[in-house]
Amino acid sequence: MAAKYRVGVIASGRIAREHGRGWAECEHTEIAAIADAHPEALASYAADFDVKATYTDYREMLDKENLDIISVCSWDPQHAEMSIAACSRRPKAVLCEKPMAISLGEADAMIIAAQRNEVKLAIGHQRRFYSCWREARRMIADGAIGKPQRLWSAIKAGMMNTGTHCIDFQLYALGDPKVNWVMGSVERHTDHFVFGHRVEDRCAGIIGYEGGIEGVIENEMNDTYQVGAHIYGEDGMLAVNDNSLRYMNASSGGWKEFEPDEKATGGYGNAFVDQAYGICRWIEGDFEDYYGKAEHGKAATEIMMAVYESARMHERVSLPLQTRANPLDVAVEEGRIPVTRPGFWDERSFLVRGESMSWVKDK
Repeated sequence: MAAKYRVGVIASGRIAREHGRGWAECEHTEIAAIADAHPEALASYAADFDVKATYTDYREMLDKENLDIISVCSWDPQHAEMSIAACSRRPKAVLCEKPMAISLGEADAMIIAAQRNEVKLAIGHQRRFYSCWREARRMIADGAIGKPQRLWSAIKAGMMNTGTHCIDFQLYALGDPKVNWVMGSVERHTDHFVFGHRVEDRCAGIIGYEGGIEGVIENEMNDTYQVGAHIYGEDGMLAVNDNSLRYMNASSGGWKEFEPDEKATGGYGNAFVDQAYGICRWIEGDFEDYYGKAEHGKAATEIMMAVYESARMHERVSLPLQTRANPLDVAVEEGRIPVTRPGFWDERSFLVRGESMSWVKDK
C-alpha cells in the first residue's frame, strides 16, 4: 500500500492531537489541512504538525482541499453536523471521535449520510486496536472461560465520556452481539454538562445481551477506573483494564497475565497509529471487518440512550430504541429529572480558550 491519503482535521484540541499523531506516524497519510474556529489553537496545531493549509471555516476546508480522509475531533454536539457535512463532500473515509452522537437520531443520520455518499464512516473507539482487547475477544470466542455469564464495568467518569469505552469493550469482547434490553438508573441533581451537552451526575445500567448474557455498567459510582470489564464465564474469568489482561480458568493454575504487543504507556500507546493504518487498509479493501465501523459506534450510543430512556420511563427498555431524541434532554425538559441544585457547569470548561465556560453553550 503506497498511497498517500490527504487528511483534513476538524478542530484542534487534545483529541485532535491524538488523531494527528496517528496520521503523522502512518506512512500512508499526511495531514493536508486543519480547521478550527479559534485562530490561536489553529496556529498551534498547524505549527506542531507542519500543516500548510489552515481554515477557520471547516466547510471551506472541505470544499477546497480535495481530502481523502476527514477527522472530526470537535465537541460532541458537533459530531453529527460535521460528519454529515464531511460525508457530503464524498471523501474515502470519515473518522468521527467518540461518542458517535448525542442522540440516536443523530447517529442514524450520520450513517445515512455515509451510505448515500458511499463514504466509509468510522467512530474513534480506538481501544479496539489494543492487543489485549483483541485477545480477550479471541479467548471468549474460543471458549477459554466457558460461556460468558456476566460483565461488570465501573469507571469514575461519565457514561458519554470515558464510559462509552467501557460499553464498547463489552460489545467488542462479546463479538458485537445483539442487545435485547437495557435497564438504567440516573442521578442528576445539578445542571451538569460535558463538552457542551447534558450528562448525568452518575448512573448505572444493566444490559441484556443475546444468549442471556448480562452486562453491568457503573459511572461515577465509586473510585474504580477500569476501561474494560471483568467478565465472568461458566469456566473462568477475564479482567481487562485498558491494554492489560488477566485471566483464570480450570487449567491456568491461578491468574495468568497476557503480555500485550505494545505498552499503552504515556497515553494510548499505538492505538491511534493502528487506527490510522486500519482505516487505510479499510479504504484499500483488505480490512472489511474494520473494528471501528459506525454500526458499532451506534450500538454503544443506543445503549447509552437506552439507559437515559429507562430512567425517564421507569421501565426496562427493549431495543431497538424507538426514541430518537436524547432521553435525558427530554426528561430534564419535561421535569421528570428536575435540577434541584441549579447552576450550569461544564466539567470540560478547562479545555475552552478565552472567557467562555462552554464552547457550545456560549455560542
